[in-house]
Amino acid sequence: MDMSRLHLPFESRFYAAPDGLRLHVRDYGSPLDPGIAAVCLPGLTRNSADFGPLASALAAGLIGVKRRVLALDYRGRGLSEYDRDWQNYSLEIENSDVLSILTAMEIGAAIFIGTSRGGLHTMMLSATRPAVIRGAVLNDIGPVLEPRGMARIRGYVGKLPVPRSIPDAVDLLKETMSEHFNGLSEADWEAYAKMTFTDAVGRIGVRYDQMLMKTLVSLDLEQPLPTLWPQFDGLRDVPLLILRGTNSDLLSAETLNEMAARHPGAQIHTVKGQGHAPLLLDQETIKRICSFAAEIDSEQGA
Repeated sequence: MDMSRLHLPFESRFYAAPDGLRLHVRDYGSPLDPGIAAVCLPGLTRNSADFGPLASALAAGLIGVKRRVLALDYRGRGLSEYDRDWQNYSLEIENSDVLSILTAMEIGAAIFIGTSRGGLHTMMLSATRPAVIRGAVLNDIGPVLEPRGMARIRGYVGKLPVPRSIPDAVDLLKETMSEHFNGLSEADWEAYAKMTFTDAVGRIGVRYDQMLMKTLVSLDLEQPLPTLWPQFDGLRDVPLLILRGTNSDLLSAETLNEMAARHPGAQIHTVKGQGHAPLLLDQETIKRICSFAAEIDSEQGA
């Protein structure tokens, strides 16, 4: 079976953040499934739809056993409510939101799969609720953010036009991303466009609050950005899989090598022909993550 084209049904659930904002979660599978639950955390402007094929493969137990999979929309993204104060789009407040959702959904232990910003949240959880982390997948993210990659992201967040159609969306993504994603098929580009610009009923639009751009404006990219080495080191005792796109401009090879040195048991998977951040649509990467989750189940007696 082609895991990259699998889409299982899911329940849309809504929960209140600590400040009352309405947050959305895709809930795949069942709490009764035998595998350790997985929690998928998206990138800065991304949403739960990014994890459709991966979440479906994990929930279906295509490698190993079935498991419950949650994919979250941060505040201001996807189906979660937008915040009237853009300054609340901070890692600290979002991490508090993640913790409240884990509590509300009774997730005591899980494998966390974090793309970009989601990986920062996973590292932060090693300080805010370390006992919940049974394993971690960091998708093209580490404790050091390369200024070149941050500058590129700042250059397009909140600034892209709204496409009129899916072909228009594909053209827009190619124009913006093809230098770093030179290994995608036409089917991949179309899937990427739909994940980025369409909602559950196919309406085309921007899927995030464009005020997110304000969180990037104040960054001084001439100065070294704060690093998260202590938070990364908090993952040293859990199984770790690090993904890196060969064309990534946010996770450098040097940072990846340092991560591997600090976590000798870490597994590393390179996604060819993709940049920041790999789309998690290719069958090889989905299989690798599913196998990693199955290993954790076996080792931890799930």
